[in-house]
Amino acid sequence: MTAQVELALNTLEAQLNQPLETALEACARCGLCAEACHYYRAQPSVEHIPAFRAEQLRSVYRYERDFLSRLFPFWTGAKKLDEKTLLHLTEIAFSQCTLCRRCTINCPLGVDTPLLMRAVRAMTTAAGTAPEILVMLADAAIEKGADPSFFKELFLEQIREIEEQLRNITGDPNATIPVEKQGARVLYVPLAGVHTILPPAIVFNAAKEDWTLSIFEAANYGVFLGDVNRAKQVAKRIVDEANRLGVQEIVIAECGHAYASYRWDVPNWFPGQFHFKVRSMIEVLADYLREGRIQVDPNFITEPVTYHDSCNLARNSGLIEEPRFVLKHIVKDFREMTPNKAEALCCGGGGGLVALAEYTERRIQAGRPKAEQIQKTGARLVVAACENCRLQIGDLNERYGLNVHITALTDLVVRAMRLPKPLPGTEAEHLFEGQKEMVELDPPAH
Repeated sequence: MTAQVELALNTLEAQLNQPLETALEACARCGLCAEACHYYRAQPSVEHIPAFRAEQLRSVYRYERDFLSRLFPFWTGAKKLDEKTLLHLTEIAFSQCTLCRRCTINCPLGVDTPLLMRAVRAMTTAAGTAPEILVMLADAAIEKGADPSFFKELFLEQIREIEEQLRNITGDPNATIPVEKQGARVLYVPLAGVHTILPPAIVFNAAKEDWTLSIFEAANYGVFLGDVNRAKQVAKRIVDEANRLGVQEIVIAECGHAYASYRWDVPNWFPGQFHFKVRSMIEVLADYLREGRIQVDPNFITEPVTYHDSCNLARNSGLIEEPRFVLKHIVKDFREMTPNKAEALCCGGGGGLVALAEYTERRIQAGRPKAEQIQKTGARLVVAACENCRLQIGDLNERYGLNVHITALTDLVVRAMRLPKPLPGTEAEHLFEGQKEMVELDPPAH
C-alpha cells in the first residue's frame, strides 16, 4: 500500500459516522436519482447516475469493512483502493458532482450522495490528488488570516477609493465604508472584488445601517476540498474578527457556499465562540424593503426577469421566498423557471468547479439543462444571488447564445433605487440606455 492510498483510507476511516455510514449502506440502486442530476440530463449515461458515482466509494468501503468482500470481491463488487482508483475517485468527486443535493431530496430513501462525494474529496485532498488550484486558494486564505498586516494597508487604500465612488454615485458626501468599526451591529463579509463591496455599501448607507466591512473575503475553498481542518482555519478569520469587533450579526455577500457554511457548519466548529446571527445579503435586502428603510421604484425595471435558485441558498439553506419578495418590489415582469425553488436545477458551476479550468468543457455541457430552462422563460435578465452561479451562467450565455444579461440581486436593487448616478457595470447597462454619465470601476476580481 502506497503512502497516498494509506492517507486516503485513514481519512475515510476518520470520517465514518452514522450519517456517512447510512449513506453508504442505504442505497437501493433503484436509479431514481438519475433524472434529478443535471449531469445525467445533459448526457444520459450510467456514469452520470448519482448512485453509480457513489458506488465507486461504496466498493472501496466494502473491501475495507466487509470480511467476505475481501475474500470474494467479485461477488460484492468490492474494490481494493490503489493509486489508479484514487485518481478515478478524484475526477468523479470534483468534475462530475457539484454537491447540489438535488439527488438527495429526490431519493425515496434520502441517501445523501453529496455527503459521500465530500468524503471522497477529503480523501483525495489528504492523499494529495485534489485539484491543486483549490488547495492553493485555501492555503492562501489561511496565510492571509495569519498575518493581515501584510495586505491591510493596501486594502484600506483601495476601500478609500471605492468610498469616493460611493459618494459620487449616491450624491452623499458623508457616505462611508467603515472598516474595523468597534461595536458595529453588522459585519459585512464580501467576496474578492469591488463588485461585491460597492453595491452593498450603497444599500447599507441608504438604510442607515450600523455596519463595518470585513477585511477578509467570504469564500472558503477548504469547504470545496472537503477538508474540515482547512475550512475551519479559513472561517476562523471571520469568527475572530466578529468577536474582536463585538458585532451582533454577520452578513454574507451573495455567495451560496459561503452562506451555507457560515449558517450551518461554522457555528458547530466554534462552540462557545460563535455569538452572532448569520444572514445572507438577500435576507437583509428583503428586511430593508419590508421595513421601508430603502426606497425603490417598482416600475423602473420593465424587461422580463427570471431568477436562478442557487443550490446552496435555496435547496440547502431555505432562502427561497426572500429573493422573490425583493424581485416583486423592483421588477414588473418576473418569470419563474420550471422546476424552481427547492427543486431547481443546478447551473453546473457549484462545488468549486468554476475554478477548475481543466473541467471547463464538462462544466458547460452539464449546464445545458439550466441554459434550456433560462431560454424557455424568454427573460432578458437573469438574477443569480451567487458568484459561482453568475460566472457559470455567463459562460452558458456565451456558449448557448441565450442573449441574456446576468446580475446580482443587490445590483438590481441599487439600480431600482434611482440614484443620482447609475451603478456601473456591463451586465445590465442595457437597462439604462440614455444615462451616459458613468463612473469607472475596476474590473471584478474573480
